[in-house]
Amino acid sequence: MTNDQISIRILGTDSGSPHEGEVGSGLTLHTDRGDIRAILHESESSDIAVLWVWGAHGGFAGPADSIYALLSEELRTQGITSLRVDYRNPRGFVECVLDTLGGLLFLEGLGYRKVILCGHSLGGAVVIAAAPFSPLVNGVVALSSQTYGAQSAANVSPRPLLLVHGEADTHLPVHCSRAIYAWAREPKKLVVFPEATHSLYQCRDALHDLLTDWILDNLGS
Repeated sequence: MTNDQISIRILGTDSGSPHEGEVGSGLTLHTDRGDIRAILHESESSDIAVLWVWGAHGGFAGPADSIYALLSEELRTQGITSLRVDYRNPRGFVECVLDTLGGLLFLEGLGYRKVILCGHSLGGAVVIAAAPFSPLVNGVVALSSQTYGAQSAANVSPRPLLLVHGEADTHLPVHCSRAIYAWAREPKKLVVFPEATHSLYQCRDALHDLLTDWILDNLGS
């Protein structure tokens, strides 16, 4: 992607009840490319955050039985805000990157200074591609990531990159994350869970602890 492809402006926002019965505060970000749905878990007086995106079907919950919602609420109590973003069009990779950057613009407008990007499957490549376009990004987590769109993984550096994959993933085999790891520069880390499939449900507890520790370490909370 080139800089002339990456252009999005926020025209305004509306808040309301959580989308789809989710926890958190429902948001609609009105942009010059269309409306983006999001859920905010705001920690009072926080200036650090995590932005979460999911896979090819969009949505908010995340893998491993809604781990995004769980972690968003837990991190909020530890002084870290979360923004969960739903893609306008999951079939358009560049548009998914722009949705992520739209979420970052929203957080920047609220005064956030450091943000971790986390994405699963399609979202793994999305956050890898989005990271170099925002100075707010302080680290990237790609879970069960596809390789398409992630070829620019070297550009995540000097931000840290955490890759997580299941050895039993038959949807996007583990060699996808191993390839991304090879493309990436330091600092980088690859964690493979032997029993886990694409959803990472089988390693949910270990994934919860891994993400919590990594986010806290890299946001300096």
